This record gives sequence, C-alpha cells and structure tokens, in this order.
Amino acid sequence: MDQDALALLEEKILRAMETIAQLRKEKEAAAAEAAITVQLKSQIATLEHELETARCERDGLKADKEEVRKRVEKLLAQLDTLSA
Repeated sequence: MDQDALALLEEKILRAMETIAQLRKEKEAAAAEAAITVQLKSQIATLEHELETARCERDGLKADKEEVRKRVEKLLAQLDTLSA
C-alpha cells in the first residue's frame, strides 16, 4: 500500500470511530429520554386516577349538599307552619 491509501484508510477509520462514539451518545440520550417518558406516563396515570377520585368525591359532596339543602328547606317549612 502506498502512503495515500494508508492515510485514506486511517481517515476512514477515524471517521467511523467518531460516528460510533456519536451514535453511542445518541443511544444513551434516547435511553434517558425513554426512561423519563416512562416515568412521566406513570405520573400521568397516577394523576388521572387521583382526578377521577376527586371527581367522584365532588359528586358525592354535591349530592350530600343537595340532601342537606332539602332537609333544611323541609325544617324551615315546618317552622313556618308552626309559626303560622
């Protein structure tokens, strides 16, 4: 092999090594992003569950409030009857 061919081969090897190093970095970054994505999806699922629980509790409290309102109105009506 002459010197030019050897220099060209060395250059190709160096570029291949740089490409491999860059691909490894990108792979590590992608793996880190994937782990964060999994964690965020888990947090979203937890928050969705908590939101649904809160909505159910809110609906129950609304029903309780309506029941109390009706009872108070009934008691007030009875008081009005007694006053009259």
